[in-house]
Amino acid sequence: MELTDIKAVYFVGAGGIGMSAIARYFLHRGVVVAGYDKTPSALTEQLEKEGMLIHYDEDIEKVPHACRNKDATLVVYTPAIPADHKELAHFREKGFTVEKRAQVLGILTRAHKGLCVAGTHGKTTTSAMCAHIMHQSHVDCNAFLGGITKNYASNYILSKESDYVVIEADEFDRSFHWLRPLMSVITSTDPDHLDIYGTKEAYLESFAHYTELIKPGGALILHTGLEMRQRVQEGVTVYTYSRDEGDFHAENIVIENGEITFDFVSPVERVDGVRLGQPVPVNIDNGIAAMAMAQLCGCTAEELKYGMRTYRGVDRRFDFKLKTDRIVFLSDYAHHPKEIRQSAMSIRELYKDKRITVIFQPHLYSRTRDFYKDFAESLSLLDEVVLCDIYPAREEPIPGVTSQLIYDNLAPGVKKTMLHKEDVPGYVSDHDFEVLVVLGAGDIDNYVPQIEKILQEKYK
Repeated sequence: MELTDIKAVYFVGAGGIGMSAIARYFLHRGVVVAGYDKTPSALTEQLEKEGMLIHYDEDIEKVPHACRNKDATLVVYTPAIPADHKELAHFREKGFTVEKRAQVLGILTRAHKGLCVAGTHGKTTTSAMCAHIMHQSHVDCNAFLGGITKNYASNYILSKESDYVVIEADEFDRSFHWLRPLMSVITSTDPDHLDIYGTKEAYLESFAHYTELIKPGGALILHTGLEMRQRVQEGVTVYTYSRDEGDFHAENIVIENGEITFDFVSPVERVDGVRLGQPVPVNIDNGIAAMAMAQLCGCTAEELKYGMRTYRGVDRRFDFKLKTDRIVFLSDYAHHPKEIRQSAMSIRELYKDKRITVIFQPHLYSRTRDFYKDFAESLSLLDEVVLCDIYPAREEPIPGVTSQLIYDNLAPGVKKTMLHKEDVPGYVSDHDFEVLVVLGAGDIDNYVPQIEKILQEKYK
């Protein structure tokens, strides 16, 4: 379906955060938006207030009449819904267009000017930065992001006027192959999701195919040094970027007193005196990519500087919870060895003379099996490592694959501990810290509020 064909949208699994952003987009367009979810939540209640029709029983009779025309109704489902779900099965049997979230984002990039950010790591922060820069500029944009931005307390930004849409392009399950970007940044291509791709070569080929999808007249902005070889259509301009080199890069970087400033070097226009609102060294790289795409869309030098200065970050991405002379505590989503290495190096650069302790929960048995030596090498950049059990997510256990594999390969001299996640608060209570970092994409973040409270009481 094309966007102009859609008069009603029905969501099977309406309450997910990614689904809710798309629901709000279609509500704004004035089409009928309805759906099913298993249980009410604060999010579904808010969606109902905004005009979405939601019910909580598997009942075809409760599907609104406006959503029963197969030629004008788009059905969107989440993979968490079982294939034998009564409503989902009904829509499929009757010949409705039934698509996953990634496919719907593809529809949006065909209808709008898609600005997409892909990569193994860095894509959430880079896309959120770009969206914020553009939304507060005269250019403006819509955005569908992979995390909750602190500037907007949402993963969705709405524009009434702009034809640009910023989208985080996810390589998991080849989802980004549904997109048709006008421009795209690729931040990194370190092999991941080998349970899906099988080999490093297949993973890199997936990115190469993605670059073929960029529309003529658009642009590809590649981080320097990537192993993949892009294949772009005629009429697509290819740029490079990084912290230190490329068509877009930084000069005169100053990191001191908890602040980071630099000059943005660009083939379009040099911008001096950029200050990071979230002053973490890795955000120099992310910020250059975000500014490059925003500048190519027409944002002015002052708009770039204001956007970077006022960007407040994304939940669980270098998310500082406490920052005093006595204790620094932050949470980060890093769950790939290269992400952890970047996090470790950034934290070390900010806090050169402090002892840094990391609490890490590995994510997926297959990822741990494939990269346990790399995890150990990255974690060994820090002074003390506390390892929790593997978070399984969608996987069943793999015999012989535990956090012990990482533990046994940590560098000599690194203080190390193995803990069940339930014992983490007690460990924090009983030990002293200078800089404490919680890393992982699983449920370890659920303990962050408790850890924060313990540290507040301990360090006043």
